[in-house]
Amino acid sequence: MSVLRLGFMKQRILSVALRSLAWSLVFTGGCWLGFAAQPADSPASPPSSSIATNVLTLEMAIRLALDGNPELRASSGRIEAATGRAYQAKLWSNPELTLSAEDWPVNSGGFSDSKQTIGVGQTIPFPGKKKFDRQIGASGVRLSEAELSLRRGELVRDVKMAFYQVLAVERLADVAGELVKVAESSAVTARKRVVAGAAADQEQLRAEIPLEQARTELSGFQRELVAARQTLALLLGRPDLSEAPLWGALAETASLALLDQGPEQWLASHPSVVAVKASRDQAELELRRARLEPYPDVRMGVSGGRIGETGQSIIELGLSVPLPIVDRSRGRKQEAQANVRIAEANQAAIEQRLLRAWGTAGKRFRTAVEQVATYRDRILPKANDALRLVQAGFEQGKFGFIDLLDTQRTTAEARLAYQQKLLELNIAQAELEALIQPQSSQPSTTK
Repeated sequence: MSVLRLGFMKQRILSVALRSLAWSLVFTGGCWLGFAAQPADSPASPPSSSIATNVLTLEMAIRLALDGNPELRASSGRIEAATGRAYQAKLWSNPELTLSAEDWPVNSGGFSDSKQTIGVGQTIPFPGKKKFDRQIGASGVRLSEAELSLRRGELVRDVKMAFYQVLAVERLADVAGELVKVAESSAVTARKRVVAGAAADQEQLRAEIPLEQARTELSGFQRELVAARQTLALLLGRPDLSEAPLWGALAETASLALLDQGPEQWLASHPSVVAVKASRDQAELELRRARLEPYPDVRMGVSGGRIGETGQSIIELGLSVPLPIVDRSRGRKQEAQANVRIAEANQAAIEQRLLRAWGTAGKRFRTAVEQVATYRDRILPKANDALRLVQAGFEQGKFGFIDLLDTQRTTAEARLAYQQKLLELNIAQAELEALIQPQSSQPSTTK
């Protein structure tokens, strides 16, 4: 009897020791998970050596993109080209120098016996044509400037979204890495329990499944992080910065007051609308210019010289006017009228597209604000409380090891989902800012 009691006591001591070991490992994992639950705070200002260490802030990323993006350089070049066309359009054609020798005797005499003149000829445009050419050129410049403004706004939006994507995936990878550590600790504990005879083999298998899942998720986030960094570097025009660390954090709060700035405040000044209005103005000017095309330009010339035989000085005046009999520019007027209708339709389509984008972005923003608040204020606190209760219950023997594994997994999944909701919130706000403040390069969603 004493031998049996001694064996029972040894088994009891071994079970308590294994439980203490499991608790210590799980407590460590819980601390890791607790760290993952904390908001990613950033310092009040970027490190002073950020430029030297290639640490990128959002402001720096936007500045680099605006300075080095090839599409913006191309748009700037189009403005210069349009300015050159506008300048050239207001100029008359160059005068023509004419030299002539007429009535040159063939059988006798020579050049000195011919009528010799030298003169200047100039084509005079029909009144109003150059005025419209000048206005068309100016509208082309405004169109190119509006397109550049639009590209800048889109680039700022894209850089913000890419920057937020990198921050979010970095955080997801961190949380996934912490989950791998917890899962590894749990698998080790389960293996020791099985070896000691305190648990069945299925407990070890159930502990190893979350470990494999966590490793798979971590690998996926790491690949996604590489792709996100490459996308950001391409937008900046700096492939060498694909590995540069980022400074910043996703905003965890946002105000719905952003939605108070409705389309009536920004639609008319949005670069897309400004560009399509400039295109419409240009089409209308081209139509008015085409209506003047049948009226001919006059070519006038004056020349002076002498008559070879007598040496008498002469002056000649010339005037030529094309007769608009065959070509009355009907095709050009038809094309111009069609371009006006196209521009009008494009303006209506772009305004409707912007209104739809505003409605969609507003709904996405409201949903993201609500979901982030729900996770931050309700789901995460409940997940943390549940994890603490199960940990305490496991220490007291009220819950099994599998219950603890399930709770850890649920808490980790809640943290991963929270980071994804933060990304959705920041992207939705960037989309709204691109509509409301397309020229703004100052972020409002990072700390």
